[in-house]
Amino acid sequence: MTSTSARRPRIVIGVLLTACVAAVVLSVAVGSVAISPVRVISVLAAHLTPWSGGHAGNGLDDEIVWEFRLPRALLGLLVGAALSVAGAVLQALVRNPLADPFVFGVSSGASVAAVAALTLVTGLAATVSTSVAAFVGALVTTLLVFLIAQRGGRVTPSRLVLTGVAMSYLLSSITSYLVLRSSGPQGGVQQVLSWLAGSLAAARWTDLGLPALVLVTAVFVLVLLARILDAFLTGDETAASLGVDVGRVRLVLFVITSLLVGVVVAVSGSIGFVGLVVPHAVRLVIGSGHRWVLPAAALAGGLLLVVVDTAARLILAPSEVPVGFLTAVIGAPFFLWLLRRSGRAA
Repeated sequence: MTSTSARRPRIVIGVLLTACVAAVVLSVAVGSVAISPVRVISVLAAHLTPWSGGHAGNGLDDEIVWEFRLPRALLGLLVGAALSVAGAVLQALVRNPLADPFVFGVSSGASVAAVAALTLVTGLAATVSTSVAAFVGALVTTLLVFLIAQRGGRVTPSRLVLTGVAMSYLLSSITSYLVLRSSGPQGGVQQVLSWLAGSLAAARWTDLGLPALVLVTAVFVLVLLARILDAFLTGDETAASLGVDVGRVRLVLFVITSLLVGVVVAVSGSIGFVGLVVPHAVRLVIGSGHRWVLPAAALAGGLLLVVVDTAARLILAPSEVPVGFLTAVIGAPFFLWLLRRSGRAA
């Protein structure tokens, strides 16, 4: 590897980090009430360094920036990062660039559980139960897919994919049934459909803590396991020859991805294709080594979702386009291109 190639991942991560900061500032600045980026930075500095005596500006600017737009932009970073990291891990586990949390039914499991909480639970308990249900749904679905795909104590990538697709169809049908039978304890079908379309509009500071904790912890653990993920790319037999307990490690990695998907689906709804597009694009740029792929995918996924969410607020302003709709518009053509490319490679 040449010196330029060796430096490329660091350069890419540096560029992505700078772009994420710029995207967050611009996302906070634009909207029905325009606020200059300089004013945005001033408000952020006043809140982040209160000891400096900085002034946050007038009360309206401060409220818009700190209470509404910044939590939304940061949530976009977290959701995009978590979905991208989960997608990168799943693609390595099954050695398939078409894999993402939706293919394995993880997102569908989180969605059906969260929709059940939205439609069947009332009152204050619904707010808490939606988050808990989404995580439990993702985790249970992951474990079911893993167990059903086993044969003779072994799990192959092809069986995992087929089992995940079947489970995803089943859970999507259950979600549709729950939507149809909803009598609307919290706004009825309209609220459920809005949640299923994916949105960051309701972001609050209280939504950021758990996703941030899970994301940072998961990325840290996964980077430590980067060599094992690299081994999975070469096949189960090679990984086993290197001393990897393939079945056990794969189960642990599936649990980690279910954590990532569950916590973000609970706060953002169903947002597709991020976990498919971003990891593949990152690998094209910096290679397949997970030591760099994972942090780069996290930054690129966060950047993508912040940019897409900003566009969702502006395209039909003052109305909003569901961010899940825009990610589908971007991701579906990419998926078809990738499918044709894989077919030619075969």
